[in-house]
Amino acid sequence: METTTKPLTLERTYNATADRVWSAITDVSKMRQWYFNLEAFEPRVGFKFQFAAGCEGEDDYIHLCEVTEVDECKKITYSWKYEDREGMSYVSWELFPEGDKTKLVLTHKGLETFPPHKDFTRDSFNGGWTHFLGALQEYVENK
Repeated sequence: METTTKPLTLERTYNATADRVWSAITDVSKMRQWYFNLEAFEPRVGFKFQFAAGCEGEDDYIHLCEVTEVDECKKITYSWKYEDREGMSYVSWELFPEGDKTKLVLTHKGLETFPPHKDFTRDSFNGGWTHFLGALQEYVENK
């Protein structure tokens, strides 16, 4: 799907190997420690997963996702939409080894396809992804 708005892109460099970061973003038991409480996850094209999450003190949104691209230890992309809501977006995690460190580039495109709502603004997504990238850093560097 072509989008008209610039994707949300965040970059972080972690003091961890690409293998360690890849494992943290694709192994469901590790993901549960810093990301969402997923029932299941597999880094396999076509794998569908869902989870409930929302802003504190408000109703949860059911997130419906499907893995659309996997390049082992380099990139994973999945669709990201909400049950009973308009819109479809895609989240990509790309890893770039830099010696014993890893640069991660997270790209979330298609945000403009969601209906106008305070929880679906670019700033809201930026805040959420900033939180999770910080949690990932804590996990890969200190666990």
